Amino acid sequence: MAQTKRKRRSKHRGTPAGSVEARGRTSRPASPKERKQQARVQAREKRLSQRPTWKSSLTRAAFAAGLLFLFLVLSGPKKNRVGFALLFTVLALAIYVPAGYYIELFLWKRRQRRKELGR
Repeated sequence: MAQTKRKRRSKHRGTPAGSVEARGRTSRPASPKERKQQARVQAREKRLSQRPTWKSSLTRAAFAAGLLFLFLVLSGPKKNRVGFALLFTVLALAIYVPAGYYIELFLWKRRQRRKELGR
């Protein structure tokens, strides 16, 4: 007599981000390494799906401007080294903040579009 029961198939489950992952093995719990990898992927997805903010842009720009200040203080002109570095750093900060925000916004919108098209 022919076999009538079909083998059970593992279903694919979609994540909130729209990616579809196979369940993998369900007979054993995930190892610590696998759990860590899953947590890392989920954290990255969560971080990349958040809209950029002016605060994050300011933080990033302040860090870059601080490094620029140190570089200019150490290698700037001999006369009025700190004043020159401070002036140049403030100017750079005024450029970095909006530039960084709009670049991040552009990249975020592109990721969102790709995610929508992927669904």
